[in-house]
Amino acid sequence: MRVVVAPDSFKGTVEATDAAAAIARGWLGVRPDDDLVEMPMADGGEGTLDAFLAAVPGAVRMPVEVQGPDSRPARSSWVLLPDGTGIVELAATSGITMLDPLQPLDAHTVGFGEAIAAALDHGVERLLLGLGGSATSDGGAGALAALGARFADAEGDPVPHGNRGLALLARAHLGGLRPLPPGGAVVLGDVTNPLLGLTGAAAVFGPQKGADAATVDRLEANLAHLAAIVDTETGVDAGAPGTGAAGGTGFAMLAWGAELGGGAELIARTIGLPEAVGGADLVITGEGRYDGQSEAGKAPTEVARLAERSGVGVALVAGAITAEPVRFAASVSLTDLAGGGAAAMADGVRWLEEAGAVLARRFG
Repeated sequence: MRVVVAPDSFKGTVEATDAAAAIARGWLGVRPDDDLVEMPMADGGEGTLDAFLAAVPGAVRMPVEVQGPDSRPARSSWVLLPDGTGIVELAATSGITMLDPLQPLDAHTVGFGEAIAAALDHGVERLLLGLGGSATSDGGAGALAALGARFADAEGDPVPHGNRGLALLARAHLGGLRPLPPGGAVVLGDVTNPLLGLTGAAAVFGPQKGADAATVDRLEANLAHLAAIVDTETGVDAGAPGTGAAGGTGFAMLAWGAELGGGAELIARTIGLPEAVGGADLVITGEGRYDGQSEAGKAPTEVARLAERSGVGVALVAGAITAEPVRFAASVSLTDLAGGGAAAMADGVRWLEEAGAVLARRFG
């Protein structure tokens, strides 16, 4: 059999490249003569840089030091493709795995903007901006500030970075923003949520970033305040799908002039996944948690769509499965294999190998 292994990262536990390798090892331990093709995937969140590095010959990691989401210096990187495209991943600069404890009101996206600025300084032709896995709910104001915008209070002084500072905002000066690269910028979003409302950045993602109910209300009010002020400058619609990505950073990137795109779909096309899937007998995909949000543009759903289009069977491996995996011919939960979520996370590579072996026996 020819098997394509295309998982996303298992957030905070196993990178996509390591997950693909582990699943493949497990499969080959049962069926050593099969042809396994490892194609780690991403949807704009954690692992986006690694997916491009693994799949695009000549891709180069470009180190950069930025302000992390809590303002401490953080070593990060962006990726330069041979055609001059720069890839910047918010999870690698302002990501939720970079904070302990979480800081829902104060975490910011300055580092993301600094990494974008570094890519612009290098002279990239266009930008792809991954917006998943954020620790932040600042509406992307920090990123815009790093790109030349000024967010001032009533006295004309800069407001503090983070969502808390947005309550003091009186004026957004966006005229100093750096221009987009010649080929523009495309947001690789892994969600379609708007900025505000019951399905917005604060209500849906705030609790994941450490916010209780009262804090979610504060996050929402401050984001609404930012949107009202920025709207007078740019006319950006805070209700547009994807503006709520990464704590509202999708909204900020639209204000800068970027376009919103489907992260998983664009990444799959760029790394050549449709062609690989078309020549396979089986595709295996996966992510850390398969839940109700997985159908909204996440990597496993895009991989399943490609497999269905080619008439190829597809299997799912996930750390935990809390929604019915109806699109998959088979599914394996690492939590079930390990006897609990803590055990699965403690040795993710081991259980990914076991999942690969389980699927090899099932399909063999």
